Amino acid sequence: MAHATHSQAETPVSESPLAPPSSDKQRAMLASMLLIRRFEERCAQSYQQARIGGFCHLYIGQEATAVGTIAALRDDDAVITAYRDHGHALARGMNPGVAMAEMFGRLAGCARGKGGSMHLFDAPHHMYGGHAIVGGQCPLATGIAFAIRYLGLDRVCLCFFGDGALNQGAMHESMNLSAIWGLPVVWVCENNRYSMGTAIGRGTAMADNLRVKADAYGMAYAQCDGMDAVATYEATAAVVAATRRGEGPAFLEAVTYRYKGHSMSDPQKYRDREEVAEMEESDPIQRLAEQMKQQGTITDEGVEALDRDARRRALEAIKFAQDAPPTPQSELYTDVYAMPYGPYAAAEMDRIAPANDAPGGTGGET
Repeated sequence: MAHATHSQAETPVSESPLAPPSSDKQRAMLASMLLIRRFEERCAQSYQQARIGGFCHLYIGQEATAVGTIAALRDDDAVITAYRDHGHALARGMNPGVAMAEMFGRLAGCARGKGGSMHLFDAPHHMYGGHAIVGGQCPLATGIAFAIRYLGLDRVCLCFFGDGALNQGAMHESMNLSAIWGLPVVWVCENNRYSMGTAIGRGTAMADNLRVKADAYGMAYAQCDGMDAVATYEATAAVVAATRRGEGPAFLEAVTYRYKGHSMSDPQKYRDREEVAEMEESDPIQRLAEQMKQQGTITDEGVEALDRDARRRALEAIKFAQDAPPTPQSELYTDVYAMPYGPYAAAEMDRIAPANDAPGGTGGET
């Protein structure tokens, strides 16, 4: 296998001449971003009503990053991410009802109610989960990319991680191996500037120049405005195309911002409200809608229609989750061993397949 070289990082991959997303693609991206926003608002409401337990990390504000990057992939490309994963799952095509049922701890959830908010998996859509350990998904992404190369598949793996994961040893081990072996993986750093609650400049060396992280491993680097869906799409399309051609892994920094706290329990004392308000003025959904209106590809009425549909799907997801049966105690013994034995085998036989006709789409179970 070809080894990555430092020369790969000298020319920004994002300069590759690739076509911008079509008007239909942009409309689909806007619809996806609206669905994520309305879904997350319902998640916040449900969490406050104690319908969702455990941790809950909302994606509000970062919609353009997940949607813009994933829209640049093929259907069979792999996606893996961290625990702020609702947006990625929905952008990849997960059924909203199945996603909400998972957070409600219901049997119809994608992990049969046993994973919750931080573990949304959708194997049919090649969404290989959210992962709760900071940087824990990165070695798995290396393994997925290795499998792609080993099997000779024309695919890439997109691995999302936050800026806080930049300082985890597993992150660097994974990037190092991917560079040594020239694996088809794109490392997407969702730089929302605060990791858990610490400004990136206080906890990360060379925070104002993350290119050095890519240069250290001789891989290509690109940066995009993660609040601009079109710019994110174009940057991702370029690095993915290069990686798919066999030019090795790449590092994409999407500069973005989350409007809500790190999790639902975060009082956000580490940043000023004025800063958040200023960032909300450049809302990624509004930006894409305005771009499309200027192009003449959508009207105010068209945006409102997409938003109404997103609100409807979010409400239907809540109803589906509420009506779904709770996960039975017997599920405690399933999905533990690849080959169940003894009492676990009996429990495996009693499993009830989640509904495929949940509202808002199809598929989503693993």
